[in-house]
Amino acid sequence: MLLLFLVPSGVFAQERKDRLMGYIIENGDTIYVASIREAFIIGHFSVKNKRDWREYRRMVYNFKKVYPYSQIAKNKLAEMDTHFAQLKTKKERKNYIDKVEKEMFAEFEGPLRKLTKSQGKMLIKLIDCETGRSSFAVVKELKGGFKTFFWQNIGKLFGYNLKTRYDPTGEDAVLEELVQMYKNGSFDYLYYRMFPFEE
Repeated sequence: MLLLFLVPSGVFAQERKDRLMGYIIENGDTIYVASIREAFIIGHFSVKNKRDWREYRRMVYNFKKVYPYSQIAKNKLAEMDTHFAQLKTKKERKNYIDKVEKEMFAEFEGPLRKLTKSQGKMLIKLIDCETGRSSFAVVKELKGGFKTFFWQNIGKLFGYNLKTRYDPTGEDAVLEELVQMYKNGSFDYLYYRMFPFEE
């Protein structure tokens, strides 16, 4: 009788109202079915030392700041391509490009000027990733060869190269992994695990 009092009372509970478990009977076997929280598997990036970890952390942080701008660029270019099909003369196209350029400068000049050098380089690659065209090709298509040459040389003065291409299987494999995580909805999980107090 004393032994009965030493056994925890939870052992005798057959069913708790807050945790019911479903089951399936298959070929005479009972298989219990439970819902578990979603788990995210974070890729193959191996951290060899603290320096690698800091670089990865910085890349995740920069990606969070820059990727939305590449999405905006992709959407804006798609919208412009659609609108271009309706324009008939060079003058109409030039006026449209100038109008869009003024709107974009008004909206994005401030935030883009605040980007760090590494964030700017990442943005150039992500624009290529999202649009399939290098920043150089986009500027050349919209503004012509002379202005493209001018902006390329200005960029080089500050350490940027508008001709930089996105290499998802080589140099930019880790960045590609972040892009895929963003697209499948798991990037925020990684970001807020690394930076829990960020908004």
